Amino acid sequence: MWSNFFVQPDDDGRIGVPGAGQGGGLAGVKGGRGQRRTHRMSDSQEGKIKLAFFVAIIGVTLTVLGMGTEFWVELAQPKNFSSNQTCQMAHYGLWKGCIHTLWVADIDPERTSCGPAELPGETNCTYFKFFTSGENAIIFKKTTNKKLNLAAAILALLSLTMMVMGSICIAMSLSKGVPFFLKPASFCFILSGVLVLLSIVIFHQSVLALLSSDHSVPLHHELSWSVACVGSAGAILIFGGFLFIILSLPFSPWQKCLPHKNSTT
Repeated sequence: MWSNFFVQPDDDGRIGVPGAGQGGGLAGVKGGRGQRRTHRMSDSQEGKIKLAFFVAIIGVTLTVLGMGTEFWVELAQPKNFSSNQTCQMAHYGLWKGCIHTLWVADIDPERTSCGPAELPGETNCTYFKFFTSGENAIIFKKTTNKKLNLAAAILALLSLTMMVMGSICIAMSLSKGVPFFLKPASFCFILSGVLVLLSIVIFHQSVLALLSSDHSVPLHHELSWSVACVGSAGAILIFGGFLFIILSLPFSPWQKCLPHKNSTT
């Protein structure tokens, strides 16, 4: 009996002597009570998070690619509008616009408007003065709507900021091995995707405002490949955000309140 009292196995299998001073069994009990249970990610869970992060990175890459180009919309005059051997067309994005002077002989005979922009010709590109002097741009005697263009650009920049914050959350979650940052990351990526799509909608409204500002020059307009790129990026970002929500569900706080199967009454 005395041997069992003085020599008792600990929870981890080691032999300890209870009551042997402050550094003995009582300190061990206090240390055990002070420990917190933390959920660590398994290798399979970490692999799923990396895969979802790869999907989100594709959306981020497409967004940066689309926002950095000036092929959001193309404005083309009728190819015989000037009654000479050349015609003009324009294309612009959030930050910069370009005017192309093309040869009519190079244009497809079945095409009624000037273009496309890939044809050889003289090009003149300038950055908009929305962000410096606050001046509107004039394209083919038509005036841009400064407020709508600025709103589209600001929403695009805010979406990039949310993408950076979401990427930081995922990097911290993977480095620490805990899923705590998955829900903030999902919120950041979903919000960034929504902001990207809103930026496209407002940009299209700015194009319509430009066309309605003057009717003396007939123009054919169409949204270009950059809008398709950015729109796809917004959908991918929202999808990636929902993936992070799904991956964070097994670690919801309400599951901590559920009784364990091996618990005893």
